[in-house]
Amino acid sequence: MTEPSLATRLEAILYLKGRPIAVGELSELAGVPRPEVEQALLELSTSYSQRETALEIVSQNGRYGLQLRAGLGDLVRDLLPVNLSTATLRTLATIALKKRILQSELVDLRGSGAYDHIKELLAQDFIERRRQSEGRSYWLTLSEKFHRTFSVLPDLGTSETTEPE
Repeated sequence: MTEPSLATRLEAILYLKGRPIAVGELSELAGVPRPEVEQALLELSTSYSQRETALEIVSQNGRYGLQLRAGLGDLVRDLLPVNLSTATLRTLATIALKKRILQSELVDLRGSGAYDHIKELLAQDFIERRRQSEGRSYWLTLSEKFHRTFSVLPDLGTSETTEPE
């Protein structure tokens, strides 16, 4: 069996990560030099644009992602095996709109029932929680599973390593 092409390997990485990835990180993950990754991404993007497919390669601010094409969200949403109450979905939507929110702020917005919603969302791995460096609350952010499940890429304009205090 022959080894898959670099474009195919990059496609697999983008699919599995479920979030936009910088060319440098793709280079490290694929174990090939950056210029080869850039060429393979161009080939992959061209391939997707030339055929009718449900997925597309998006590029913004030096990051690349694989996502569902516009217009297919409603179809897929009805097929998703997500079992969340309407109230929990609204809490998740609040987190998604804010992109990052303090748990205490979320409880102020959604009421004390948000504590149960947070537990459920953590248990189903739709959100991540990190203790605030100063203070007693937690930062809530969306997980990779959220982005894969709902076919929504994180905001490409922000750095994932920067955390406000």
